[in-house]
Amino acid sequence: MAKLQKKTRKELLKKPDEFITISGRLIQFALKNKIQLTYVLGFIVAVAVVFSVVRFISARAETNASVLLAQSLAKYEALKNEKKPDEVYKAISEDFEIISRKYGGKENGKLARLVYANICYDAGKYNQAIDLYTMLLNDFATHPMIHNQILNNLGFCHEQLADYPKAVEYFEKTLNSPNSMMRDEALYHLGWLYDKLGQSEKSKQAFNKIISDHPDFIYIDLVKEQISG
Repeated sequence: MAKLQKKTRKELLKKPDEFITISGRLIQFALKNKIQLTYVLGFIVAVAVVFSVVRFISARAETNASVLLAQSLAKYEALKNEKKPDEVYKAISEDFEIISRKYGGKENGKLARLVYANICYDAGKYNQAIDLYTMLLNDFATHPMIHNQILNNLGFCHEQLADYPKAVEYFEKTLNSPNSMMRDEALYHLGWLYDKLGQSEKSKQAFNKIISDHPDFIYIDLVKEQISG
């Protein structure tokens, strides 16, 4: 193997320092292109300012929505024990509509819409509740527990409107949803709805599945009576 020749100090001194060379070139480039660099730097600063402002506005909007939601919930809790559901709806609907309209894209705005949908359901405003729950399916698409409850609520609404096929559609979605914790309730309503639609065999299957898979279901005695009857 050929031996590496050691360079003399004189030769090393002749070799330009790489860092100094690169730095010098950068400085020369900056001097020649100072106007362009000023524009670029100004653009970066402007983007940073806009980003900070957007974050600030978003955080402030979320805070405002939270405050309004807390106030509306306090008002709702005070009214619901004193007035009928339709009276509560009339007294509180404007408050929740404002939150939903102004802050619908914020987390507290979505929660306000969910509470308002339940208020509409309790007041017998089923079509309005359906519209809100349908929006909420997208709002809580990544929250399986809430999403499945909304599916059930849509089933309840259509059940109240005697639109039994549509109610079945939503309860079946809950039943087939992965990790659903409301299968027993969905099965109970499906058993009743299948019977209404003249599908007696499917009705029995739904009720029997409650007995076999959900023996602790709150209405298990009613289910057993339904089967025996």
